[in-house]
Formats: sequence, C-alpha cells, structure tokens
Amino acid sequence: MKKEDCFYLGKIVKKYSFKGEVLAKLDTDEPDLYENLDAIFLELRNNLVPFFVERSQLHKSTLLRLKFEDVDTEADAEAIIKSSLYLPLDLLPKLEGNKFYFHEVIGFTITDKNFGDVGILKTINDTTAQALFEIDRNGTEILIPMNDEFILKVNREHKTILVETPEGLIDLYL
Repeated sequence: MKKEDCFYLGKIVKKYSFKGEVLAKLDTDEPDLYENLDAIFLELRNNLVPFFVERSQLHKSTLLRLKFEDVDTEADAEAIIKSSLYLPLDLLPKLEGNKFYFHEVIGFTITDKNFGDVGILKTINDTTAQALFEIDRNGTEILIPMNDEFILKVNREHKTILVETPEGLIDLYL
C-alpha cells in the first residue's frame, strides 16, 4: 500500500498496558467510525506496514485504545510509539453537500459568483491560521481563504467549486 492511496488517521501517543496495548490520538471529528477496524497501516521507517487489530475501543473521546496481534509486551508497544496511522482512502466516509476532503477537490475549477472562472485548485494550504485554496490562474497564484461563508456550492460531478469572495480579493492578485 502506498501512502498516496491512504489517509492519515492519527498517531500512537503512548503505551496503555504492560500487555502491548497502545493509545492512538485520532485526527477525526467522528472517532467512533474507527472503533472496529480489522487492520491499520503503521508508518515504520517510511514504509506502511499492516498491523492486525485484536481489539480496540474508544478511550476518552478522541483516543483509541488498540491491541495489535503480535504486539504483546511493553517493549513491542514502545517500538511503535509515535507511529502514524493510515487507512485506505476507500474507507473514508463519503461526504455530501459542501463538505469535502482536501484531497478530493484538488484539480477542481474554482468559480467566483461575481468574478467568473478563477482557475484550477492546485492544493490547500492548511499550515496557516486559516486554510487557503491555492489556485493557479494561467501561472498566477491566487489565494482564497477556505471560509464556509465563501463556499457556495461544491459540484463533484462537474468538478467545480462556486465561491463568493469579498469584492476586490481576486483582483489583488491580477
């Protein structure tokens, strides 16, 4: 399994018991969706390695208590601490309406209600205080804040996102 075919689920943060159990902090708004997994990919030395889940249960909201097959001691658990957890993309719950996963809208055409076609969405920058659409308009980069108030409609069929930005925002880049 390649990393680009997977999504980041979370990270193992600490040991839970002397029997090899660990606690994972999940990066999700709905941790209960991931309570009964059969297997999870752990990133070990830049490779995704499948680990089979013997049992799991939610622990204090966003933590998932995991017991993997063949991880039976504190030393085994210690070896996988800080490992990132991944699952295949097809296990992501489908989103509808104007909700979307960042990876699914890359390549969509961004159209502004007043301006018209802005360009193609190249990436989403979520390293800033507010996530930004990074749009390519014939070689010119345009940044639009990913604000729920600006996003009017996500059309998956036509691969378009209709936005309404404050007047003059797009003109700043042209």
